[in-house]
Amino acid sequence: MMKRSPRHAVVHKASCVACGTCVDVCPRGAMRIHAGSFAEVNEDLCVGCETCARECPASAITVEVRA
Repeated sequence: MMKRSPRHAVVHKASCVACGTCVDVCPRGAMRIHAGSFAEVNEDLCVGCETCARECPASAITVEVRA
């Protein structure tokens, strides 16, 4: 089993416009659009690189440290 990164992306669903930018730019394939409504993170694949957060046009993604 692969160890999870201590950092991970968090999507703020109320701000997400489901544009798919995060899906397109994620180098690990950790993002997907859920039911055409908002982005969702696969935490097993996310390494917290911040690419999705930097590229999100709605500023709906932050990268946080796991508790």
